[in-house]
Amino acid sequence: MWVGLLGPLQLRCGGEPVEIGGLRLRGLLARLAVDAGRVVPLESLVEAVWPESTPENPAHALQSLVARLRRALPDRSALRSVPRGYLLALRPEQVDVLHFEELAAEGRRSAAVETLRAALELWRGEPFSDVPAAPYVAAEVVRLDELRLGAIEDRIAAEIALGDHRSDVVAELDSLTTAHPLRERLRALLLEALGRQGRRAEALAAYEEYRTRLAAELGSDPGSELQELHLDLLRDRRPEPRPALPAELTSFVGRVEECSAVAERFQHGRLVTLVGPGGVGKTRLATAVAGRLTGVVRLVELARVTAPADVPYAIAVALGVRGAGGSNDVVAQVVEAVAATKSVLVLDNCEHVVDAAAEVAHELLRRCPRLRVLATSREPLGITGEVLIPVRPLDPEAAVRLFTDRARAARPDFTATDEVAAVCRRLDGLPLAIELAAARLRSMSLSHLVARLDDRFRVLTGGSRTALPRHRTLRAVVAWSWELLTEEERDAVERLAVFAGGFGPDEAARVGIAEEVVDSLVDKSLLQLSGERYRLLDTIRAYGEERLRETGRLDSAREQHAACFLDLAERARRHLRGPAQVHWVRRLAADRDNLTAALRHASADTAVRLGSVLGHFWLIRGDHAEAVQRLGEVVRAGTPAPVVVAGHLLNAMFAGMLAEVSADVERQWQPDQPEGAFVDALLALARGDFAAGLAATEPHLDHPDPWARAMFRLARAFLRGSTSDLPNGVEDLRAAAEDFATAGDSWGRALSLMSLASAHTAAGSAEAAIAALDESTALTRELGDDGQRVWLANIRISAGDAPTARAELLAVVAEARSAHHVALARLALADLARHSGDLDQAADQLRRAEEDAAPDSRPFQVLHLSTAGFLAAAKGELDSAEAKLCSALSMAATMPDAPMAAAVGVGKADLFLRRGQPRRAAAILGAACVVRGGPDAHDPDVVRLTRDLQQELGPWAYRAAYAEGRELSAARALELLES
Repeated sequence: MWVGLLGPLQLRCGGEPVEIGGLRLRGLLARLAVDAGRVVPLESLVEAVWPESTPENPAHALQSLVARLRRALPDRSALRSVPRGYLLALRPEQVDVLHFEELAAEGRRSAAVETLRAALELWRGEPFSDVPAAPYVAAEVVRLDELRLGAIEDRIAAEIALGDHRSDVVAELDSLTTAHPLRERLRALLLEALGRQGRRAEALAAYEEYRTRLAAELGSDPGSELQELHLDLLRDRRPEPRPALPAELTSFVGRVEECSAVAERFQHGRLVTLVGPGGVGKTRLATAVAGRLTGVVRLVELARVTAPADVPYAIAVALGVRGAGGSNDVVAQVVEAVAATKSVLVLDNCEHVVDAAAEVAHELLRRCPRLRVLATSREPLGITGEVLIPVRPLDPEAAVRLFTDRARAARPDFTATDEVAAVCRRLDGLPLAIELAAARLRSMSLSHLVARLDDRFRVLTGGSRTALPRHRTLRAVVAWSWELLTEEERDAVERLAVFAGGFGPDEAARVGIAEEVVDSLVDKSLLQLSGERYRLLDTIRAYGEERLRETGRLDSAREQHAACFLDLAERARRHLRGPAQVHWVRRLAADRDNLTAALRHASADTAVRLGSVLGHFWLIRGDHAEAVQRLGEVVRAGTPAPVVVAGHLLNAMFAGMLAEVSADVERQWQPDQPEGAFVDALLALARGDFAAGLAATEPHLDHPDPWARAMFRLARAFLRGSTSDLPNGVEDLRAAAEDFATAGDSWGRALSLMSLASAHTAAGSAEAAIAALDESTALTRELGDDGQRVWLANIRISAGDAPTARAELLAVVAEARSAHHVALARLALADLARHSGDLDQAADQLRRAEEDAAPDSRPFQVLHLSTAGFLAAAKGELDSAEAKLCSALSMAATMPDAPMAAAVGVGKADLFLRRGQPRRAAAILGAACVVRGGPDAHDPDVVRLTRDLQQELGPWAYRAAYAEGRELSAARALELLES
């Protein structure tokens, strides 16, 4: 599939045109294609399609238009729905605008005439000529026209540099300068072309005409470069062709911002140093940038220089100077060679001779005012006037492009998959590592490569035979950097290798690393500084950990690391239950990876102490599945403190895994332990012994600590909810909310209010439920959790306010930071679409919800199966609906989550009504009321079923059948739902 925008819009598939009818449909395709491969926000698409007047319901209108476009595309899967927008999954070469930009940039970097001609041949006319005149179109046309003119200039410059003295080059430049009379680069190219053809008088006249026009219209003089060219013409000295840098054999990918940054820095300074870790691509970036600079460019490769005293001689050789005598004499000869001309000296790989390179560079810059120096090094040269540009790893998009390009060189049939992004991420986006990995596809599959990256130093070998030895394997790259460190610096990197996800200055000091050592490692590109935190690249970290293992110091380093983060956790402990909760949750979240690593490698005692804090932290953050896994390992390792077991069980309850987790705990738990009453209550809840659970909480309801008192009230509310004792459960929740407020625990109060909202909904009190959830949502937003907005929208649906609910859910889809929350919102949107009769839209939302969901979320699985069951029933697929609803009910019954089980039960009532069994449907509806603890009389499905069953059976028969289920005990009611 190919999209053309450089002229009237075209869509082709296999070379054949595909008709896209309608102005708005073309506008939508054009806006998506401009950002192909990237997410386009909903608001940007709406503005592009309806630039003059936005429709009343823009989101719905856009969805309809997207559906039409998807049907029109040859490959429907290319148009994807993603959080907050849509994405057209096309590669740059499949969209002429993007392909043009790539070719133009590559042609400019490499001065490749054929590449620039290919870029310009993509233009067929005025861009975007038959799409809606949206604001972005005008901006894009201006931008593209400028890029096209720049590409024409680059092409002419490359032709002149190659000795193309055709007269039509001058004719073309005459035409261009007439159209753009104040554009200086065109004028400079005209002067250079005329000068090379020996037409000196015409060149001088062209300069004078330009100088006069510039003074008259703008009151300014020509720029310095044009003035220098004018002086050369006056001296009858023809511009020398710029010596070519080494021709590259592969494409240059990414680095647009860095290239621009170097050019900008050279406008204000004469020494720019590219600094970064080994393998990050400093040399390639330097040669690409140098190719753009004016003047005589020379590359000085210092990598093979072994003695500092040889640096001046290496520069002399690169300049073609026959250096003789001592180093001072050689420097003098180099000065003589470059002082008279505008020159650029690229000093590549300075790190191992940094002092000598700095000394020579300083002397040359001091004595040669027209000289500029571009250096590459793993640390700064450290001289006055130096401007540093850090070279970072490639961004994810460029990394994938580089891997794909190099992989196709090894295997022409290679097609990129999601695994490519994972490989690039694990290799830190380092270009050399990515190229080495791509080369391995000659002998192994991509999935095999992914599996072997844990042993990256053994796998990533076999670089180019002509490369320097240190660039042929990943290990050699890192080892070269290692040899340049002091012994103290090596020891520091090795001990920092056990840190995961970064660290701050305090943590480095806590494991005995001095501040000046940290600063030195940053200077030498071994540590990356981001804000106030440092991190090691994964490749450096893996090398350091390997060294620790080889020297028998890995265990001691991990012990130091665990002690550091145990101290952090224990300082946070009491604050997680009080007014400073928000601050300490964020503080722990910044070191989440370190805390998890510390727990994984800690001794038994340290693991228990860490687990007692992390269980509550994960509970607040909503990381329930991770908590179940991590705390389960601690619990199975011995008999830990009750607080660890309580955190394990609470997280399991919210993850929907209480039944299986409690079975493991029961086998080693000793009942009636001091401070173990909360655990006893949760275990009783899991096995359905509600009386024992209530008895366990009773003695602690007047606990002097308001936080402990609130937790026991909360446990009792959960127990009463499972027995359908709604009124008393509501009182417990209110009391828990008040006690949490007294303690200053925002999370506990929010949880109590959310549970209270659920109870109000079951009782049919939507206004009270909305009020409770409004406050709960405000509290959880402070903690970085916006998931309760979905529950608030669901309650609005139950209250009959579908428009507000839909708007809130669409906002969650557009704004939520968690893909899981987006998935929950899509389930609710699927239900809304089903209620309105749009079953296709409901199915689409259901599919997209499954794509966004966390794979290990049991509650989501129940909700997804339930929503899918309702939809299948609505489509008349009753057997499929029964299978989905039975699976959902089976899972919900073990969680335990009575409201969720009741909601699935309503689906089964719907199923039996559709199968012609209205009496059984009415009884199941009554049983769902028992399980829920209330009728939930405003729920749209309950309202619909009640109406339809009364019409089917008549009011009296319906009430009698409903009462059969309504009068059951909670346990018997659940059995009826499951039958």
